[in-house]
Amino acid sequence: MSEPTQRYHVSSAVIATMPAHTEAVLAEIAKMENVEIHGHGGGKIVVVIEGTSTGMLGDCLTRMSLLDGVIAANMVFEHVETEESESDDRNTDAA
Repeated sequence: MSEPTQRYHVSSAVIATMPAHTEAVLAEIAKMENVEIHGHGGGKIVVVIEGTSTGMLGDCLTRMSLLDGVIAANMVFEHVETEESESDDRNTDAA
């Protein structure tokens, strides 16, 4: 019997902010689960978002876009990894 597969989604995004609000936006993004800030400068913030579905990533990006001081939040790249579960009842005896 085939085991279920688990899918992991990883996305990068660039958040453009009004420069006077960048620090406040950084602080709010830092509180978000499954989000990692990779750098910022010139009013732009680069983040990586992880989740179990494209919808989960989209919801997170939407929350970022609604933060006070954010001009735009754009997904740059998305990658999906599929991990198959292995059964513990495999026969490993040599014949």
